[in-house]
Amino acid sequence: MIVGICKLRSAADVDEDNGLVIQARSGRAAFVQLYRRHYDAIFRYCAHRLFDRAAAEDVTSEVFLKMVENFHCFRGTEAQIRNWLYKIATNAVNNHLRRMNRRNRLLRAAQERANSQAADCGQSAAKLVLLKDALLALKPRYQTIITLRFFENMKLKEIADVLGSSPGTVRSQLARALAKLRKQLAVEFIEESEVIENEQR
Repeated sequence: MIVGICKLRSAADVDEDNGLVIQARSGRAAFVQLYRRHYDAIFRYCAHRLFDRAAAEDVTSEVFLKMVENFHCFRGTEAQIRNWLYKIATNAVNNHLRRMNRRNRLLRAAQERANSQAADCGQSAAKLVLLKDALLALKPRYQTIITLRFFENMKLKEIADVLGSSPGTVRSQLARALAKLRKQLAVEFIEESEVIENEQR
């Protein structure tokens, strides 16, 4: 008798849950209830995959954003929505890991390239710091143009498209940016030389 009651309750729960999925298609409150019901489990899954709370929070946000964007296509039950969310979460975690691996590879390559260039040119780490400081001293637009041109290898027309400007304007702004960068570097190298000379006295 007790088993029969449990089965009846389970069936009722299933009906209620499926009703919640149907209501969520048009009702915000029902959708929020679905979100709350599944958030913790999806977050835990992401945290176990990524071993990083902040990353897990970001990826979980992506999962539920995708849920919002694609919920109109979902035609399953409450049990199926859970599996659907785990599938979205799996893809989101895998994408995040791929992005992080690619970013780490790029950072390592950039570091190796910088070290190699520094060794080849006889540049010290201090001079690389001066270059970074000189770039950061420029106006944001000039920083953007120099970065897009020399670090992203973009053509002037492509930079113009990004900035909503003309290639001619970008060309002149690039020339001004480089002139300011050279001037800033000259000042910083002089200041560095003076500091070194004073230390040696």
